[in-house]
Amino acid sequence: MSSTQVNNQYFSPIEMMAEAEKFALSKAKKSSGMTLSLAIMAGAFIGLAFLFYITVTTGSGDSGWGLSRLAGGLAFSMGLILIVICGGELFTSSVLSSISWANKQISFTKMLSIWGKVYVGNFIGAMFLLVIVSAAGLYQMDHGQWGLNALNIAQHKLHHTPVQAFALGVLCNLLVCLAIWLTFSSANAMTKAVMTIMPVAMFVSSGFEHCVANMFMVPLGIVIQNFAPDSFWQQVGVSASQYADLNIQQFVLANLIPVTLGNIVGGSVLVGLANWGIYRRPQLRAANVSPITTTQLNTVKELTMNNNLTALDIMNSTPVVLRADMPTPTAIDTLLDNHLASAPVCDIDGRLVGFFSAHDVMVDLWCQDYIPNANQKVVDLMSREVVAIDSKDKLVDIAEFLCIDKEQLYPTTSMGMATRFTTLSLEERAKSMKVHQPHVLPVLENGKLVGVVTRDAVLAALRPIYGERVTLVEQGELETA
Repeated sequence: MSSTQVNNQYFSPIEMMAEAEKFALSKAKKSSGMTLSLAIMAGAFIGLAFLFYITVTTGSGDSGWGLSRLAGGLAFSMGLILIVICGGELFTSSVLSSISWANKQISFTKMLSIWGKVYVGNFIGAMFLLVIVSAAGLYQMDHGQWGLNALNIAQHKLHHTPVQAFALGVLCNLLVCLAIWLTFSSANAMTKAVMTIMPVAMFVSSGFEHCVANMFMVPLGIVIQNFAPDSFWQQVGVSASQYADLNIQQFVLANLIPVTLGNIVGGSVLVGLANWGIYRRPQLRAANVSPITTTQLNTVKELTMNNNLTALDIMNSTPVVLRADMPTPTAIDTLLDNHLASAPVCDIDGRLVGFFSAHDVMVDLWCQDYIPNANQKVVDLMSREVVAIDSKDKLVDIAEFLCIDKEQLYPTTSMGMATRFTTLSLEERAKSMKVHQPHVLPVLENGKLVGVVTRDAVLAALRPIYGERVTLVEQGELETA
């Protein structure tokens, strides 16, 4: 596929869900240092966007309330564009990692850890920019009208009730995360940038509350209120006492906490988990087929050898395991990367539900004229006819199961009547029969997959029966000696 085709590619809603899952999981795979650094960068980007908003809306009273706020909203969209294209970590979009939690790819604690690191990083980035802006004295632009605009915006944010602040936070991040979701529809950078503009412009112009933007905006008002010189207040014709409610305690309690909680609900629940419930949960439920149960193994031999070894002693306890909802190409790559021809398949609760093999893939490709289904999952191809053994099954029983077919060895009915007569001895019948048993046996314990037993493992466990290892000496070496 050419680069032009890739850049023009449009993803369907289901494919967008897959892109969202990659986006969510990528946040968990970053180191703490990288996450914090990208979060600092994103915090500064949002602060820069608010500077643009203040500049655009200052002195625009004659243009009309709605048009002025629309212009400011369009200007503010620069912040999310910078984050999307440059890869910053923004708290309000990081809450989409709830998708990975819903998929059981990360724990709830890990999800909260990601949110916490990004939140702190965004705050550091906002404070860093605030120091630079304050040192530059931007609040004095337009004879102090720029600073007065900033003060009014910051003060307005503290006059919501907690319920209003929470609801405005929900609405804000509903739009922000929808903007991010729209970027999953294309691989083209320009398209991604354009997709973010209108949702962001709507949330800003409508006065919805964004916790990271407020981390910069309200502290900016607090700094101006506390540190602006008398000349500034004289220029704007108001006194600092009119903005006495601009303080840290009021900011945290009346705005930051309820807005943050609202942002979490709006993004993680109304966008992330809502789309997960529509597009992914039905597939997971479909993949959550009934679990495989163990096959009873009992030997027909009277043994003198040590019969204490069990499947638990010889199994591979860390096998490659595929998920039922995994895309077929991903499953094939997993098999190839691990030099395997097959692997057990488990549902989201770790129960064995099938077995996926190269044979299944090749048969399906042949049936589809080598044009595979684009949305195919492991659950669509895996075999449900799986033989699983219990972790307490004995080595001798497993060995017998792999090499002996009792129905061929003892051709009788359940009543004990012979169904076939032969002059061959028991040993001759055993050696001549054709047995087709799997090469890999999943091992279950209390219904959960705990490992796999291979024929190689069984042979290695039986090897001590023959005694110590003997080193062969070549004939040429004997003659030299």
